Amino acid sequence: MALHAQQFFDDVLELPFHQHAIVGNALYAAPQPDTPLRLRIDFAPTIRRDEYDGLRLRVVHPDQGVLDTAILRFADHGTFERRDAARGLSAGRDGYAVIRDWHSSGPAWHGADGTGLRTAIEQYAHLWFPPPKASQPALPPVARPTPIAGASPRTR
Repeated sequence: MALHAQQFFDDVLELPFHQHAIVGNALYAAPQPDTPLRLRIDFAPTIRRDEYDGLRLRVVHPDQGVLDTAILRFADHGTFERRDAARGLSAGRDGYAVIRDWHSSGPAWHGADGTGLRTAIEQYAHLWFPPPKASQPALPPVARPTPIAGASPRTR
C-alpha cells in the first residue's frame, strides 16, 4: 500500500512553503526564492522494509549536493500518541510511533497529529532559510555646517 505522501504533507503537516512539489514519497521545497538551496523531506526508514519512524529533512544545493540532514522521529514529536494509546502501545513495543507501508486500512499514517513535526520543520527551515530582513528606512543625511563666505577653512 502506498504511503499517500501527498495527503500526509497536505493534510497532516500543512507546511507553509509556497513553492513546493511532491514527487513520489518526498516533498521538495524552495522556502526562499533568492537561494539555490532546496529542502527535501521524506520518510525516514527503520531497519525493517516499508516501515518508517520519522521524517528525514535534507538541505540540498544543486552543485554541492546534500549540505545537512536531520531526522525528526515521530515518537519525539508526539505524532502518534493518541493512536498508540488507543492501541495500548507504549515505547519499546512493536509498532509504537511508526508507520508501515503494509498497513491495510486507510493511509499508513492514519491518526497522525502533525503539530509537533510541523513546528520542528519550520524551526529547521528557518535556520537554513531565514526570512529576508525587513528593509531598513534610509538614514537621514548627516548635517554639515554651512560654509561662511570669506572664512578660512580652519574656522569653518
